[in-house]
Amino acid sequence: MADRDLKDCQNPALSSDWPLNIAYNAALQSAKAALAIAGYRATRQSHHFCLIQSLKYTIHADSKLISQLDMFRKKRNISKYERSGFVSEQEVKEMISLAKKIRSLAEDWIRKKHPYFKLKKS
Repeated sequence: MADRDLKDCQNPALSSDWPLNIAYNAALQSAKAALAIAGYRATRQSHHFCLIQSLKYTIHADSKLISQLDMFRKKRNISKYERSGFVSEQEVKEMISLAKKIRSLAEDWIRKKHPYFKLKKS
């Protein structure tokens, strides 16, 4: 799902709000996969926040990466529920780059810590 979203978020026909949302979802899917492979799942309450915070325990993401993704979580909430046109093209590029990084870190972590899971080549 992360791969699909990373592809779809780069569609130039979308307004800037949607690519950010889609790239953010790709990052969440990677976090969710790492958490599931570790044997856990996030609670329903504060689901996105819990998935983001779990990255420090699963893939050992640094605090800067977690803070950046959490900032995009807040930005995405505003753009999805309150105000359109709130997202800049630069923020979209940053979110796509961050989603790709999280996807790569999660895949590397899974291959290293849980090699019995068969992953598709990215």
